Formats: sequence, structure tokens, C-alpha cells
Amino acid sequence: MAGPAGAAMDTGDAGRMIADRRLTRAPIQHDQRYMYAIKPKVGLKGARVVLGMTAALLTATSACSVETRAPAVRTCTSFYAANTTPALINPKLAVSTRPLCFRAFALLHSGVTRTPLYVAEHLTRTSVEAAQALATRDNRFHPEERLPQAERGELADYRGSGFDRGHMAPSGDMGDAQDDYESFSLANIVPQDGPLNRNGWADLEGYVRDLTTKLGETYVVTGPAFASSNIKRLNGRVLVPSHVWKAIYVPGQGAGAWIASNGPNAKWEVVSIATLTARTGINPFPTLDPAAKAKVPAFPTFE
Repeated sequence: MAGPAGAAMDTGDAGRMIADRRLTRAPIQHDQRYMYAIKPKVGLKGARVVLGMTAALLTATSACSVETRAPAVRTCTSFYAANTTPALINPKLAVSTRPLCFRAFALLHSGVTRTPLYVAEHLTRTSVEAAQALATRDNRFHPEERLPQAERGELADYRGSGFDRGHMAPSGDMGDAQDDYESFSLANIVPQDGPLNRNGWADLEGYVRDLTTKLGETYVVTGPAFASSNIKRLNGRVLVPSHVWKAIYVPGQGAGAWIASNGPNAKWEVVSIATLTARTGINPFPTLDPAAKAKVPAFPTFE
């Protein structure tokens, strides 16, 4: 079970260590006319209706985007756009981190939060079709044995907590039984508000799969944000994020991100990659050029 290292830091220390910025709403300075051209609050059915418009608006940013080629074979670096891992702009996030590679995703795990800091996937039309064809899901959550016990989440940490065990790389993206089992590693999990996890966040995950089917491939980076001075812990160990976020990049077309507060009546925002980086301390796509990072796409939200 938990070693003594996790108990030494109180929640105030953790909040100061993890976040030196707050996720306050920043004014949007780019492409406002597109951002608000679509009703921002839609369900999954409505999200599918705007897939075509989203694709068109992403295409409009193509001149500003880095070009990458889909790898023929999955390797750990192939989950990252241009084979480049996300950059930790806030150096405090780098304490006690360990990269882990799985068959269908890669991540950076924090021994401070006992969660991933980010999880990266490369979705393709073929991988989405395989995931849709998988008849059953594993559902066996398990601790990540490659991590030291003192740095990892345990099943007991989540038991009776009132939070869902929220996937960062979703089970619904996994195309075979082994990939699906690996997605239930607690290294891929954060404490997530139940209604958010089962409703809006699940709709977002489905939207990204639909977008991938339409456009061919998508690089996805998902993670938690700890942007409060009053960070809660599960069982005195696992930090509860104040927000969760998901960034996507379609090669040759564009990029953007969602941020949702991790609590009842979650508040959603669609932001540029530059804004996401400034507010979370993580740059999901470091090789993307500044103009592409500044664009705010016309993505729907899922409140």
C-alpha cells in the first residue's frame, strides 16, 4: 500500500507545487467569429452535426500546421505528433515523473499526484473501426506494477471516494483486448466527477473518434490540471484535479483543445493550444508553429 512519501506533503503544498497558474478564463483573441458561430452547448447528436463544419474550419488552418506522416508501425514515439513528446513548461510538474509506454498510448506519470500528467494517442480511421468492432470491454482496473508503490494510485485510494476512475486514454479507443486491459491501468486514470465522466466527457471522446473517422487521423493528448490552492486527496494520496483537458491535432489541418472543470455542473471552454499551454504548464504539440497554436477552433462543448 502507500509508502510514507505521499503523506509528507499537505494539500496546500501540493497545490503550490503543481500549479503556479490558475485556470481562470482568458479573453479569446483569435478567430472569435468562428468560435461563436456554432451554439457552444450541444449534446453528442449535435456534435456530430457540426463535424463537417469543424473539419472545414480545421482545414482553413492548414498553412500554419506542421506536417507529419502516420507511422506504419506503432512505437512509443509514434503516439506523439512529429514523434515529439509534450513539453512541461512549468518545471515544477517534472518532479518525480516517469514516462510509460503502452501498446495503444504513452504517458507521463507523476509520483506527486499519483496520476498521469498527460496521455498521448494517435488515432486513425482504422484504429477507430477496430475499437468500434470490439465486442466487450475489460473493466478490470489495476495498479500499474511498473511504478513504485509509493508513487502510484491503488484501488483502495478510489474505493468509496465518490469519484469515478476516469480514463485519460479512453477504453472506447482501444481496438483489441490487450489494449483495452492496459487502458484500465491506474496510471491512465484520474479521479473524475461522475456525471462529467459518464456524460459530457464520454460525448467528447466519441466526438474525437467521429472526427478521426471523417478526417483520417488525429493526435490526441489528454490530462488533468491541478489549478487550485486547495487540492483534495483521495485516501491522503491521489490528488484530485480541478480540471481535465483534451487537445487534438489533425496533421495538415489544425489543432485545438477543451478544458472542463472537474466537478458538478462542469464548465467547458474551447481554447487554442497556446492558451492551454499557458494555463496548464503543458505544451501538447511542441513542434506546431505559433500561428497554428494561436488558432481557436469552432469545436462544440458538451455541457
